[in-house]
Amino acid sequence: MPDLPRPALVVGLPGTGSDADFARRAFGPACAAWDLPFLAVQPDPRDVVASCRAALDTAARSGPVLAAGISLGAAIAVEWACTRAESAFGVIAALPAWTGADTSGCPAALSAAGTAAQMRADGLDAVLDRMRAGSPDWLATALTQSWRAQWPHLPHALEEAAAYAWPTPETLAALSVPAAIVAAVDDPVHPVAVAQDWAELIPRAELRHITLDELGADPAVLGTRGLACLFGRQAAAGRTQ
Repeated sequence: MPDLPRPALVVGLPGTGSDADFARRAFGPACAAWDLPFLAVQPDPRDVVASCRAALDTAARSGPVLAAGISLGAAIAVEWACTRAESAFGVIAALPAWTGADTSGCPAALSAAGTAAQMRADGLDAVLDRMRAGSPDWLATALTQSWRAQWPHLPHALEEAAAYAWPTPETLAALSVPAAIVAAVDDPVHPVAVAQDWAELIPRAELRHITLDELGADPAVLGTRGLACLFGRQAAAGRTQ
C-alpha cells in the first residue's frame, strides 16, 4: 500500500487476563501481510491499564500509532486515542464489552470479579480446572498460559478490570481517528449490540462481524478484518479524490 498513509507502529493490547501472545496471534499476521511494524503488549497484572497506556505512549515517540485492542484492550485503545489524538493513526476495537461507567450489568466485568473471588478462595489450579471444563479448547489453552504467567497477581488484575469504567458515549463520540470495530455475533460476554453502539457513536467507525468459531480457528481474523476495514476505506477515499 505505497500510496496510503501508514502508522509508524501497530500496538496490540490483549483483553482481561490475556497476554501478549494472544494479541500477537490476533494482530501480528495481518500486520505482517500489510508490512506494518507491530508490537504486542504484555500488561503488568499489578497495574494493567497504566502499563498498557505507558506502552502506547512509548510507541508514539516513533510516530502515529494504530492502537489495536481486544475487549479491555479495545477500551484502553479508544480512550488513549481520544486523549492522544495527535499521536493516534486509528483504532481497531475488537470485542468491546460495555459502554459507560456503570458496569453493574456488564457480563465481562461480572465474570472478571467472580473469577478473582474464586481464585482468592480456591487458588489458581482449582479455578483453572473449572475454566477448562466449561471453555472451548482454544480459549482454555490460551487462558491457562496467560493465567499461570500472571499468577499470583492475577486476582488483582481481574479486579482492576472488573472495576474499570468503560468509555462513555461522549468519549466514543469524541474519537476523531478512523476505527474498525470487530464483533463476534455469538459472544455473550462481548455482546454484538455493544459493538453496534460503538460503531454508531464513533464518527469514523465501521463494524465487521465474525463468529466465535472463526476466532477459535484462527485469532488472526481480528487483525485481518480490522486492517482490511481501515485500509480498504482509505483506498476507497483515495479513489474518490
